[in-house]
Amino acid sequence: MKKTLLLLCSLLIAFIAKSQESYPVNGSGDIRSGQFAFINANIVVNADQTITNGVLIIKGQKIESVGAGLAVPKGYVTIDLKGKYIYPSLIDAFSSYGIPETPRAVFAGRGVPVFTSTKEGAYNWNEAIRPEVHAKSIFNVDARKAEDLKKSGFGAVNTVIKDGIARGTSLAVTLSDESVNTVVLNDLTAANYSFNKGTAKTNYPSSLMGSISLLRQTYFDAAWYKNQKKEYNISLDEFNKTQSLPQIFDAGNWEDVLRADKIGDEFGKQYIFKSGGDEYKRIADIKATNGSFIIPINFPKAYDVEDPADAKNVTLAQMKNWELAPTNPAALEKAGINFAITAADLESPRDFWTNLRLAIDFGLTEKQALKALTEVPARILGISDKVGTLAKGKEANFLITSDNLFKKENIIFENWVQGKQYIVAQKDIKDLRGDYNLIIAGVGNLTLKIGGTISAYDANIERTGADSVKTKANFNRTGDLISLFFDLKKNPKGDVRLTGYLDKVSPVTFKGEAVLADGTVSNFTATYTNPIKEKEKKEEPKGTLATGKVIYPFVAFGEAEAPKQEATLFKNATVWTNEKDGILQNTDVLVEGGKIKSIGKGLSAGGAKVIDATGKHLTPGIIDEHSHIAIARGVNEGTQAVTSEVSIADVVESEDVNIYRQLAGGVTTSHLLHGSANPIGGQSQLIKLRWGQTPEGLKFGGNEGFIKFALGENVKQSNAGDFSTVRFPQTRMGVEQVYVDAFTRAKEYRTAWAAYNGAKNKTGLSAPRRDLELDCLVEILEGKRNITCHSYVQSEINMLMHVADSMDFKIRTFTHILEGYKMADKMAERGIAGSTFSDWWTYKMEVFEAIPYNGKLMSAVGVLTGFNSDDAEMARRLNQEAGKAVKYGNVSEEEAFKFVSLNPAKMLKIDNRVGSVKAGKDADLVLWSDNPLSVYAKAEKTFVDGIAYWDIQRDEVKRKEMKAEEARLIQKMLDAKNKGAKTQRPSLERAPLYDCETLEGDFTANGSHSQH
Repeated sequence: MKKTLLLLCSLLIAFIAKSQESYPVNGSGDIRSGQFAFINANIVVNADQTITNGVLIIKGQKIESVGAGLAVPKGYVTIDLKGKYIYPSLIDAFSSYGIPETPRAVFAGRGVPVFTSTKEGAYNWNEAIRPEVHAKSIFNVDARKAEDLKKSGFGAVNTVIKDGIARGTSLAVTLSDESVNTVVLNDLTAANYSFNKGTAKTNYPSSLMGSISLLRQTYFDAAWYKNQKKEYNISLDEFNKTQSLPQIFDAGNWEDVLRADKIGDEFGKQYIFKSGGDEYKRIADIKATNGSFIIPINFPKAYDVEDPADAKNVTLAQMKNWELAPTNPAALEKAGINFAITAADLESPRDFWTNLRLAIDFGLTEKQALKALTEVPARILGISDKVGTLAKGKEANFLITSDNLFKKENIIFENWVQGKQYIVAQKDIKDLRGDYNLIIAGVGNLTLKIGGTISAYDANIERTGADSVKTKANFNRTGDLISLFFDLKKNPKGDVRLTGYLDKVSPVTFKGEAVLADGTVSNFTATYTNPIKEKEKKEEPKGTLATGKVIYPFVAFGEAEAPKQEATLFKNATVWTNEKDGILQNTDVLVEGGKIKSIGKGLSAGGAKVIDATGKHLTPGIIDEHSHIAIARGVNEGTQAVTSEVSIADVVESEDVNIYRQLAGGVTTSHLLHGSANPIGGQSQLIKLRWGQTPEGLKFGGNEGFIKFALGENVKQSNAGDFSTVRFPQTRMGVEQVYVDAFTRAKEYRTAWAAYNGAKNKTGLSAPRRDLELDCLVEILEGKRNITCHSYVQSEINMLMHVADSMDFKIRTFTHILEGYKMADKMAERGIAGSTFSDWWTYKMEVFEAIPYNGKLMSAVGVLTGFNSDDAEMARRLNQEAGKAVKYGNVSEEEAFKFVSLNPAKMLKIDNRVGSVKAGKDADLVLWSDNPLSVYAKAEKTFVDGIAYWDIQRDEVKRKEMKAEEARLIQKMLDAKNKGAKTQRPSLERAPLYDCETLEGDFTANGSHSQH
């Protein structure tokens, strides 16, 4: 008893108030440091070193020494831990602790447009760029939130302002509840970034590609700012000052990690990635970033699929992610990737240890788990000299636990932060688990069985005999006080409520008052009789929990193994060459190394796989000149009239099931275009439909660049709502002026750079500001980038041709161009192609004069003519769209098929590689069951680079495999629910189907994308 009082007094003296030396003292100073020695402990100094029967000595907020057999100095309070464990307190590298809650984001498109910053002062034009914001300036100690974190074992955190694209700096603090001045470990841990504009009122960006372009432009602006004297900009000044710090990028998924890494490589920055926890989906690509990671463990809950109707609302991707997400930490460890673990994104702090132990069950080693929660975050944050391990001179941040930290039965007793004790659970608490003889006056004898763990008891009531009963009980303990509630069910007295106290320790005995359902009050006694009989558990080796395989892409129809490129000989096919040879009967085509090697009769197979194509038709792959599939989080950056700086290349979405669906329709190449919300939109991206590849792996490669222009109703916002009357242009005359102004500025910009680059002596000269918007327009002027223009009406088409003539740039293609038949001669004179619809019309005013003979008439006067989709569904049937040219205009079958193959290849300047069946070209081929223009024709096999990414027979097998996989996962989720796992209600995720007019003012900035 005396020893306990001495300890309590010492603790009280130690924590009267932590001194702030720079603050004045009101009264007599009384500064006394706490001096403690913890003996007989298993001390985990770090993940690689444990001291058995060790001693930890602390003075004040620092560790004085740690080791085995240390002598305890005089005057120190000695605490015998009797074999308990000491660990370094945990560190969370990505927290918002102590930061005021961020207001709800205001998205573009929901009010009057805001073009430039509303902030007063010399700040950046865009509110999403806010590097001048520092967490240290707004941080405050939050004792309530600190308590939740300390209960989980955390002693320090990196606190981040989670708002904006350039988010300013973060700081590392301990979770002590002392004043702010004493808890800061590092006031500038990192500069922080994301693709999420957050609460910025400025409309731009409204798309993911806009966010990427804004960040990229900011890097260029900051570099220019260092060497100019024209203006003062607080944001750019602060941006430059933070570049020497570690750089943390908050990326929502593995794709955003790769997107951010690309920007980092461009500007010589190695980001530390706070990820979305799905790196396991592309672990090799994640490793190739060479970045360190901060990973969440907010694993998804099982879906409640008891109702078969609900089960239909869960996609295969959602199910597989539920199963495989807990394997993510182990996958990173196995790949040798450096990572920290964060509690960020958890629904509840209580889920932290449950999920961490689940990750360990799925293969994460305890050693790596400890490193990821101590040493790695300390190193990332530049605080490893203060926390992360237990060593002399470091902060006294440590945990006292009952056992190995990662065991389910372990209890965190205490969390010491900067030498101050925080009690999580009583150390010397009596274990109450066992069987008890429970006697309740008026009820009789019962058996009380207390099980579970010391920190979370569970209880059952049993009685045998004629009046047998077996029921669960709610058992709660607070110190030496207990309460018990249960329903006897068969007993007419029903509910029983007990409240009592621990009367004896050996044998353990409770006494107290019982209240029955009818209000009768009596007494009860519960006496310990037997230890609890625990069911024998078969210990499973760690990391062996069974899961399905990762598939590529991670959506329906993904494959665990990518299809292989192999030599293939097609025998006796009807070959549509699109060359001067025309359509060849009973002809062989040999493919090797992804290229067409030879075409002829009686070719030798050698070691090639032979496909009997008798009665079938072999064509080049279909090329869609105008597509909006495979684009992530916004097809339009419609916030400004000119957004030539944005690029679809930055937001290619490899997980779009439309890639697979269109392969099934014979499409092998798609031109992904920006939408038509502004006169000068964004840069486009040409892809091959290589199902299962990463976004970079889909890119065609080696082709010239294109950009989307637009005319008509969309660009002047005729149908965009009452608030869309602010952005210029609002009239067709204004549209013309946008082009004239943009190219005038581009010419002046080109001249300025030419003068600077041509100056022999640059002393005193500063380089012009690099402007990504104008860079792209200069590429057009110099013939390095091609224009494809959304167009409908004759007068507007004529206008843009005249602007191009006067400003000296060329238009490559007018797309849609449903009034092209009126302008065909003028287009032919200028060598402008027309990519149109076969027979779409009357869906808005500017298409009322469309006719189905448009394609035929343009082609007849020498316009390079093709049919495009602009629609994910139509793209699956472009072969049939080509067939309509035979019906409307009597175009020959051979020429009609060119409308969706060779002609778009020529428009895109890739006909040297694709578009026809010719030796030396890419083996992008389709094997059809019938004439490819027939409505009865099916694409049986579609090859890209000689790889069969679509095979109709394999598809049948795949569908059966998917059904079996879904059934397995549904059963697994049902089992999880039956075992008490938390569940979530199914919510069907639908992928957006973009077209030219789709506006994404509130794109999903956290990196999630719909699965299919």
